[in-house]
Amino acid sequence: MAEQLEYHQGQSKAVRELLVFTLGQEEYGIDILKVQEIRGYDAVTRIANAPAFIKGVVNLRGSIVPIVDMRIKFGLGEPVYNAFTVVIILNIFQRTVGMVVDGVSDVIQLAEDELRDPPEFGSVVETTYIEGLGTQGERMVIIVDIERLMSSDEMALVDMTDRG
Repeated sequence: MAEQLEYHQGQSKAVRELLVFTLGQEEYGIDILKVQEIRGYDAVTRIANAPAFIKGVVNLRGSIVPIVDMRIKFGLGEPVYNAFTVVIILNIFQRTVGMVVDGVSDVIQLAEDELRDPPEFGSVVETTYIEGLGTQGERMVIIVDIERLMSSDEMALVDMTDRG
């Protein structure tokens, strides 16, 4: 009976699969289904007058892909590019965008009961792009709504009309 109950609960619980990446000492998670590939960090072609967080563009198999440095975007200090620095290539609303992160740690599965609502900070801290916090034991992962972030007016990397 206990085995059947566990099986039944396993079927009814929604599980989210997240790619976990690091920025400084913090771990962030994004929906694994948005990830196209993970690449080492290469030189980018700078674009004049682009915001500081847009590092530039790269040619990815014939497609010009904008590259966003998430450390700069989130105001987490000066980025350091080393052997662990990677670019996560995302597919969002039929557009390809790359984001530079300090490293990728793993892929995790979070059940509903491991998800917490984002904290309320009032207007002091911008939490618009934070879906919530994932907890597994002592580990805490900040879950980023990457579609909302990349389609924000400030980023302007994904045209709102591209949503489908």
